[in-house]
Amino acid sequence: MFRWSSQKISLRNRIFVSMIFLTIISTVLIAGVSILQYQNEAKQYHNEKFLNHENEILQHINYALATTSFPINTQNVPYIFREKIHEISSIHKIEVNFYDLNGKLIKSSASNFAVDSVNMQLSEDILKLVNKSVDKRYVERFVKDNQKYLASYTEIRDEKFKPIAILNLPYIEDDKLYNEELEKFLINAIQVYLFILTVSIFLAYYLSNYITNSLKIISEKINEIQLTKKNEKIHLDSKSKEIGLLVHAYNDLVDQLEESAKKLAQSEREGAWREMAKQIAHEVKNPLTPMKLTIQNFERKFDVNDPKIVEKLNQYTQTLLEQIDTMSAVANTFSNFASLPIQNNEWLHVNEVIGNALKVFESPSLHWQPDHNHPKLFFDRSQLVRLVTNLVKNALQATESVENPIVQIKLTSTKTDLYLSVSDNGIGIPESIHDKIFEPKFTTKTSGMGLGLAIIKNIIESYQGSIQFTSKAFQKTEFIVHLPLHSNEIS
Repeated sequence: MFRWSSQKISLRNRIFVSMIFLTIISTVLIAGVSILQYQNEAKQYHNEKFLNHENEILQHINYALATTSFPINTQNVPYIFREKIHEISSIHKIEVNFYDLNGKLIKSSASNFAVDSVNMQLSEDILKLVNKSVDKRYVERFVKDNQKYLASYTEIRDEKFKPIAILNLPYIEDDKLYNEELEKFLINAIQVYLFILTVSIFLAYYLSNYITNSLKIISEKINEIQLTKKNEKIHLDSKSKEIGLLVHAYNDLVDQLEESAKKLAQSEREGAWREMAKQIAHEVKNPLTPMKLTIQNFERKFDVNDPKIVEKLNQYTQTLLEQIDTMSAVANTFSNFASLPIQNNEWLHVNEVIGNALKVFESPSLHWQPDHNHPKLFFDRSQLVRLVTNLVKNALQATESVENPIVQIKLTSTKTDLYLSVSDNGIGIPESIHDKIFEPKFTTKTSGMGLGLAIIKNIIESYQGSIQFTSKAFQKTEFIVHLPLHSNEIS
């Protein structure tokens, strides 16, 4: 559902719309007040006219009662006003009805064929309201057949002020004249207001452009601000005090930005060298550790009389050469200012490469499960070794404080995909840092730069692969590396 938001409307359009809106609202309010005034005047006119009719009719009635030869009582009212009631109705052009004190119609000026339209009996509520009023008079307004009526109920008394009947005068509120005058007024007013609205639109458009022109210039200049180029200052000939303060603040900002750009460029250069040094130190440290372990293990187990001494020496030499190749790749990359490290892809027997990489650890907690499909992968040997050794080293460190540590390395493959799983039963990874585990320079260790997993992730993604992990404290943490294969890569 579309929602109108004032934040998406420019200031110029807001000023323009606001002025038009105020003009329309003022027009509607004036028209509404005028209509109410006409209605109140019509109501007041009918009240006054009806009151005058009623007073004149009462004078006629009192004169008729004073000059009649009939005894003045309720029973003789129809006889007293047998002819007079039509005379009174004709003179004042209003219907006249007489009711007895119980509310029963006893005489009406309505013609015989129209008498059915007259209420033959007043309601108990009307009788009570007449009796309770101080002047024994009650007036009501009602609508009948889409016509507004004003009706009065007044007690008629004899010369001794004794009530003898109730006079009912139904008055039709004819607003035709007022409606015609109101219609003429509204037509004239609409013509005037349309002219005013047209003028307001042009005036609002001009004023909104005039007010926001300076702001538009400042906005365009702000949008053009860049750290890599010299930014122009704003010079406005005519501007208000507020705009002048804004221009002055912008020009000061340009000066400060130029100074900050110089400092930022210098800081970025220094930061780039520091970051490069950190990465080189981390990459060099990775192969040094297995090299040290290999040498120590060779020194501890060296036996001249061992019949397999030549085979073991070749294995140790192969391991050292792989780690040296890794360090050489890092050094070459650093010297060329390229990404770490440069890929030197070749067809690798994955089982063999991973198996050789794991020999440097010689930990009883390691459990290596190669893939029976013996997959081959077009990959950089040093990067694959770095990937495996980094994940295994992290797993071993996570299980240092655990009884019966287990680190399982498992390789599986299909015709199109290769999966390497490294799992352990170590302390696990807290859920609060799951989103940060692959971020550069993020680490939970007391030593190290926190670049290992970030570099591994970059290596894997450079081969269109992915790495994911799951972790439960002291139960199982598993990293799964996925690399794509082709059907001809499996032998």
